[in-house]
Amino acid sequence: MKELLERYPASAEHMLDMLHDLQDAEPKNYLRPEALQAVADYLSVPVSDVVSTATFYTMYSLKPRGKHVIRFCESPPCQLVGAESLIEILSELLGVAVGETTADGAFTLETASCLGVCGVAPAMMIDAEVYGNLTKERIVEAINAVRGSNA
Repeated sequence: MKELLERYPASAEHMLDMLHDLQDAEPKNYLRPEALQAVADYLSVPVSDVVSTATFYTMYSLKPRGKHVIRFCESPPCQLVGAESLIEILSELLGVAVGETTADGAFTLETASCLGVCGVAPAMMIDAEVYGNLTKERIVEAINAVRGSNA
């Protein structure tokens, strides 16, 4: 953790980047209590400041997640073009409900208020990759591609 933090000046303006790096370095894709404390110590701020920052943003998690995080957009534009039925298909395909992680630890399914890609609605992100103009077939292809890249 120390090496990751020392990439940045000890300034609160770098807290989000620090949290990203620490979460990305964690195999279960979350911020451990020790990581939150390390950021607080490094920045000389109360740990409550770090926790409140981490819990404000949906891209951070304080509980373990799968290797790959799927964020399914539930914005009005996505809803208008069928997102609700597609998230049900995705949930069924993975065998988990929103907020859960697959038994093999490969995927965690989450929703997002907006992914900012309304032009390709309905949309989802798997890690940092955006998948738009979703259909059942495109969802299956995306999941299989991510699974295949881990083989």
